[in-house]
Amino acid sequence: MVSGKTILVTGGASGIGLATAILLAEEGAHVVIADLQDEAGASAVEQINNAGGKAEYHHVDVTQYDEVNALVEDIANRYGSLDGAFNNAGIEGPGAQIVKMSLKDWDRVVDVNLTSVFICLKIEVAQMLKQQTGGSIVNTASIAGLIGMQGSSGYNAAKHGVIGLTKTVALEYAKKNIRVNAVCPGFIETPMWDRTTAGNNRLKDSLQSLVAIGRTAEPVELAQAPVWLLSDRASYVTGVALPVDGGYTAG
Repeated sequence: MVSGKTILVTGGASGIGLATAILLAEEGAHVVIADLQDEAGASAVEQINNAGGKAEYHHVDVTQYDEVNALVEDIANRYGSLDGAFNNAGIEGPGAQIVKMSLKDWDRVVDVNLTSVFICLKIEVAQMLKQQTGGSIVNTASIAGLIGMQGSSGYNAAKHGVIGLTKTVALEYAKKNIRVNAVCPGFIETPMWDRTTAGNNRLKDSLQSLVAIGRTAEPVELAQAPVWLLSDRASYVTGVALPVDGGYTAG
């Protein structure tokens, strides 16, 4: 159950984050969306609130410690606790083999996809320890965090790092009633998927042919996983990197 919980969703203005925010609100959570897409964030909040849910939007750059810290402090001051967090914000990065990938591109991909998760975890766990009520945290990794994928060394390295970070923090705070898990999306119909495939139907068909189920997923299909992991229904689950990939990594 997530009803009555205050849950932070980073990257919640679109794609997987938006689908998760909507589902959390439908199940009774108060959702705090953090993103850089102000128009999309306002639209997400309007959609959720018009449907009878509770949501708010904050412009936050998750790569900036002070911005994340200020948001978590604000949540704690206004609502008494931070009960859960979905650290989902991320970018795809450029597609290039390592010899053609610039240090600038590497730094950007790792900063947004890995360092931001470190920052969020550090602040969220500290708050959960302070409030002494525990909590649940879910990080967005990827199938690229479970296997190698050519042409995306920065993204793969960052997502592998997210999984390692998830397992480490889960072990560090399991006895403090703080659960930390990761979801590993496969090919999901999101703006990131659209940017990656760039309207190339042949590429889309080729990638989908690698999926055991034989298709991409709608964002809501992925969202079921973090909502479950954030809920009390997953009370005995921590340190997991859960593939939601239609069987892609099973082969």
